[in-house]
Amino acid sequence: MGLALVATAAMVAPAWAATGLEGAQMRALLEDLDARQRSVGDYQAQVFIDQKRKGKTDVAYQADIYRRDDKGKLVILFRKPRSEAGKGYLRVESNLFLYDPSVGKWERRTDRESIGGTASQRRDFDASSFAADYDPSYEGVDKLGKFETHHLKLVAKEGKDVAYPAVEIWVDIESGNLLKLQEFALSGRLMRTSYYPKWAKVASDAKGSPVYFPKQIRIFDEVEKDNKTTIVMQKVELDALPDSIFTKAWLESKSR
Repeated sequence: MGLALVATAAMVAPAWAATGLEGAQMRALLEDLDARQRSVGDYQAQVFIDQKRKGKTDVAYQADIYRRDDKGKLVILFRKPRSEAGKGYLRVESNLFLYDPSVGKWERRTDRESIGGTASQRRDFDASSFAADYDPSYEGVDKLGKFETHHLKLVAKEGKDVAYPAVEIWVDIESGNLLKLQEFALSGRLMRTSYYPKWAKVASDAKGSPVYFPKQIRIFDEVEKDNKTTIVMQKVELDALPDSIFTKAWLESKSR
């Protein structure tokens, strides 16, 4: 894609970084990816989404994200454009619900469905759970632009409800940042390719280490080839949120 991938977070690479990874090392890498993004308290962010679809006018979206990672809770509330304003998603444990104010009712959604008319999905706004959901195998050390990366193939663990049964990831050896993700259907067909060119972090006294987040995600639809989505995350904060935010009543009140 010719993307200038920039990793902003730095960490000391482990001794095995330039060689292949064994089972325990791959699991440790996945656990680190998950832990870096997870907050021990609450998390909120403002996101902007640029949606490009073949033959259609580009659409810009704005949404607020609220997370409570230790309880598996997630809220996505759309602010713009007007046609999407008030539409909200609520994830409680493994259940994802959509509230559409135009019809005034809730509907169950799957993790694979698009969010708010964009090509984004739930996992694009949530902390990752690679270690819990997938078993890894090592594909090699790959060059991605100017970066040396660990390339892993992940297959969903038995009984896990995930959007895609197989994914491949490329993790920067030097920084530990996820740089590229590909998601595959059960048939083996490539569905989406995502790039993570910029990462940032916010200090967390409660966690004792920073919480990392992708400042930008570029998503390419591999089925509808000309469709692409860019997500930009801003104003990430870790302040405690009211319990009421993670309820259907709160989302309904924001659509009035």
